[in-house]
Amino acid sequence: EIAKRRDCRDIKTFTIDPVDAKDFDDALSIRKLPSGLYEIGVHIADVSYYVLPDTDLDAEAYKRATSVYLPDRVNPMLPEKISNELCSLRPNEDKFTFSAIFQINDEAQVKQYWLGRTVIHSDRRFAYEEVQEIIDTKVGDHAEDILVLHSLAQKFRQARFKKGAINFSSQEVRFTLDENAKPIGITVKESKPAHQLIEEFMLLANKTVAENISKIQINKQPLPFPYRIHDQPDPEKLAPFVQYAKKYGHGFDASSPEKISASFNQLLEDAKGKPEQHVLEQLGIRTMAKAVYSTQNIGHYGLAFDFYCHFTSPIRRYPDLIVHRLLEDYINGATSVGKENLEKVCKHCSEMEKTASRAERDSIKYMQVKFLKNKIGNSFEGVVSGVTEWGLYVEIIENKCEGLVKVSSIKDDHYIYDEKKYALIGYRTKVSYQLGQKVKIKIQRADLERKQMDFILV
Repeated sequence: EIAKRRDCRDIKTFTIDPVDAKDFDDALSIRKLPSGLYEIGVHIADVSYYVLPDTDLDAEAYKRATSVYLPDRVNPMLPEKISNELCSLRPNEDKFTFSAIFQINDEAQVKQYWLGRTVIHSDRRFAYEEVQEIIDTKVGDHAEDILVLHSLAQKFRQARFKKGAINFSSQEVRFTLDENAKPIGITVKESKPAHQLIEEFMLLANKTVAENISKIQINKQPLPFPYRIHDQPDPEKLAPFVQYAKKYGHGFDASSPEKISASFNQLLEDAKGKPEQHVLEQLGIRTMAKAVYSTQNIGHYGLAFDFYCHFTSPIRRYPDLIVHRLLEDYINGATSVGKENLEKVCKHCSEMEKTASRAERDSIKYMQVKFLKNKIGNSFEGVVSGVTEWGLYVEIIENKCEGLVKVSSIKDDHYIYDEKKYALIGYRTKVSYQLGQKVKIKIQRADLERKQMDFILV
């Protein structure tokens, strides 16, 4: 098999993943060419070599469609023997990969690229924290190469935002568990340059594969392919958000899709560090359409890409495995794939992704309630994250746990819900509680069954 592949084993290659990761989907290789260009390889585990169509293994992977990551366990799409050993790009082992290999200049312009099957040998496994330290201190293992990759990634990133990509910063909640899987600590993970380094090269590979496929035509017909698409915002959903942003003095131009993305970025920049930042980000994300898989390509609005697909995580996502198979077929001139059937696969994968993210959200909520269960009576600083006629939702600042302050528990006045202002306003005192406002709360009750917490205002 090695003889049939492009051999990249003698090129410096490494993986960058979370410190507790077991399955390494992707690796980066880098070397400087005599032309002065950098050759950068994005190498993805070649799951399609091991998981063949019309096998029991493939049928089960399709049924699951995605791995599900819960705070205390992973429900993998593929057996762990495959995802953590056989396909995982572990250091100091030869591994089969599917690669996008780029020639890139100092200005982060791609001069040419190659797509195909390869064999690699990873020299080193990095955790994100180690890479972040190298970026910060400019010293460490492979520091020169990491700094080049970091510099190029930041240029790709700037170019994306310039073109209209929306810069929502995501915050992830991570739990520290004891030996009985009980949460004893919560940390909030922010996206740092080390994460962005990997993200930008994965985006580049995904975009390039989709663009490449879109150009191949048979009888003037584009080939069926599972694109990752993201629709433009729905004006009806956007209108209340625009009104709300204005209340905080943030202007918003919703006259065209381009103006909307520019306004979002301006608003996120202006709100940085202010009490309303998190709430505006949350509401902004909710006004957006959800990204899905489809054979009908309409582009990816949030990333500002005309062509996009998922190619970089076949260990944990079924659409990526399909992309690998089709890419291999199309590169070799094959054309036999039914569009209707492929659309059915896309719909199923989109549905399963939704189900998985619901399970992930619910399990995080469950763990947060479990974490606060023995902190009843304690007080915390929080931010009002939602307002309804029945009360205030408050998110604790230090651990992102959310609970409800029932309107009936606020005794100093009769409070009325003002929908337009996203606020509860005191009938007599005119005291108001609104989105983004800082408050102090005490934990009153934690209900594990219902995954709910009751707070009272202090």
